[in-house]
Amino acid sequence: MVIAGGFGVGKTTAVSAISEIPVLTTEAAMTEVAAAIDRIGHVPQKVTTTVALDFGCITIDEEIKLYLFGTPGQDRFGFMWNDLVSGALGALVIVDTRRMDDCYPSVDYFEQAGIPFVVAVNLFDGQLSHGLDDVRWALAVSNDTPVITFDARDTRSVRDALLVVLNRALAETRATTAG
Repeated sequence: MVIAGGFGVGKTTAVSAISEIPVLTTEAAMTEVAAAIDRIGHVPQKVTTTVALDFGCITIDEEIKLYLFGTPGQDRFGFMWNDLVSGALGALVIVDTRRMDDCYPSVDYFEQAGIPFVVAVNLFDGQLSHGLDDVRWALAVSNDTPVITFDARDTRSVRDALLVVLNRALAETRATTAG
């Protein structure tokens, strides 16, 4: 399962909130140059950034164990995505509605790759600043792509979001094998 989205949307936080193993992160300190490039205005407290991946794991039941791969959020690390996404069942694309344009590359990537994904609006400060229909319209995702809210800091909320992705991936797999 891939956890993707723009810079500072909560990917590392989500993987850390749900993983039953210690999370492998590749966090590096933000430099002044990177801070200027990455537009940290909406996340001024961010002092580190993922430069390769986050890795965690969660057991759903006796038969299903999900390996979680969090992608880096900056375009300059996009060359790693093919390796991170290889073999993925599906993806959770995390959105910060204050910076929706940051998630377009993720949405485009999974649409072009044919990987089932769910759009998850992270509720920063518990607030939903745009309705889910507005988010769907802004991202131009099809009606069959779930658009949900979640809190990347909350284990249950992350679990529920991942279950939506898993159910979508299983439904698409069944439809493909039946057709």
